[in-house]
Amino acid sequence: MATGELNPNHYQAQRAAKVVQHYLNTRYGSPYRLLGLHKVHSGNAEDVADSGRKYQLEISVQETLSNTTEKCSAEVLFPRGEQQSSPQVQALCEAHLKINTTAQEEALYQRYKMNQSLLSAQYIPDSYGHIDPDMKPFWHLCIVASSFIMLNESSENTLYNMAQVANITQLATENDQLKFDCHILLHDMVSQEIIHWKLLFTWSPQEGVKVLQMEQLPHCHDCEKPPNIN
Repeated sequence: MATGELNPNHYQAQRAAKVVQHYLNTRYGSPYRLLGLHKVHSGNAEDVADSGRKYQLEISVQETLSNTTEKCSAEVLFPRGEQQSSPQVQALCEAHLKINTTAQEEALYQRYKMNQSLLSAQYIPDSYGHIDPDMKPFWHLCIVASSFIMLNESSENTLYNMAQVANITQLATENDQLKFDCHILLHDMVSQEIIHWKLLFTWSPQEGVKVLQMEQLPHCHDCEKPPNIN
């Protein structure tokens, strides 16, 4: 792979920048705050002896719900070794990204904390790409939770997106945290493989998303194909 200055539109810079997106969502994502890669402005790659390969990037990220963008400087190290290790990421953004306990988040939290019937839903989005408005916060929550997997599993040879929530079930609230069990489908844009994962996670406005368990599931040949979502 090339070293030195990179073409910002080239796959090397784009894949490393996507890892930064996953990292930022694990730290700052919520049902009403979701960060996406907007543009790679510049990139540089170097081999670090005995450590791996390091990328230095200048990117813009977009908060997809408010449609605002901000610039970030980031460094991504893909460790070298026989066993794959998750990338190490550092990022500094112009504005101070943090989880905001907005009125919307608090209302969502109180609604589902006090609900007599626990949430249960399938196929978000459905085969036509439709998401019920009431389910959009949970689609966003699952993207945030799946970002922990995508960050952990990413390498220089992957480019992950979330494709679909096959199902999500709300469990009994514990320690004031809403708790969810879900089956998600990830799309590796490089191999075009759809990968199934089982996730157990919690969320509250104060604590954000905490992933308790993640497990890759066997390939499902008979499963319904997810909609085409970039």
